[in-house]
Amino acid sequence: MSAGPTFHKMNGLGNEILVVDLRGRKEAMTPASARDIGQQPKLAFDQMMVLTDARKPGTEAYIQIFNIDGSEAEACGNGMRCVAWTVAGETGRKALKFETRAGVLDAAVAAIDRITVSMGKPRFGWQDIPLAEAFHDTKTIELQIGPIDKPILHSPSVVNVGNPHAVFWVEDVNAYDLARVGPMLEHHPIFPQRANISLAHVTSPSSITLRTWERGAGLTKACGSAACAAAVCAARKGLTQRLVTVTLPGGDLRIEWRADNEILMTGPVETEHDGALDLLTTA
Repeated sequence: MSAGPTFHKMNGLGNEILVVDLRGRKEAMTPASARDIGQQPKLAFDQMMVLTDARKPGTEAYIQIFNIDGSEAEACGNGMRCVAWTVAGETGRKALKFETRAGVLDAAVAAIDRITVSMGKPRFGWQDIPLAEAFHDTKTIELQIGPIDKPILHSPSVVNVGNPHAVFWVEDVNAYDLARVGPMLEHHPIFPQRANISLAHVTSPSSITLRTWERGAGLTKACGSAACAAAVCAARKGLTQRLVTVTLPGGDLRIEWRADNEILMTGPVETEHDGALDLLTTA
């Protein structure tokens, strides 16, 4: 019997990533398989990045992204850095392209332990995020949680950075029980595909502090797409410049929202251990 597919247990700023390579293999990853794998202590993950055979010429692979609950995500910035680092080490190439549900993304080796990933272009239209009802201006939408006269959180900015995000602007990101309010907001009826929920504090024109409740994963030490969402929303509101450092519980990410509307994210990666999975279901 042949060995199972290889995996790399990695992290991006403490965001637990499991990279599984199914290129050239007959197995398939299913939501149930992803959930089962995530229950194993040494393989527990926030996101699983599954490399499958490339569909578009010029790309290294098509990437399926699973959350720990088995749901699929369109984008994962920390996970893409881990994938790019793995493939760059295999191929020796410094510049790479990958396809995800969010489109084709570029990645490049920026330093010995740092990867820059293109996260695509943000989408601000209410129907693109998507929202359940029309909002003319998504820099701020009418949404609050708590008493009407004294809401706990209110008036977030919303954006799609490969997946839906709501960013609430606060003075202290640790002053709220995000583990309690995060699930309520993730599943709010205004978000038909659910949403990632972030608390952001702009500390200077070039810096933001962030905490995130990640859709399908829960509280996380770092969420790359949320860092991108906070950066572009802050710049759009005139709170920051277009190049910022976003500080998450796990560390810092450098986010640049370029003039061509592309978002670049640069940050570190770390490998914890490697191995082979038990054989999965044959596709």
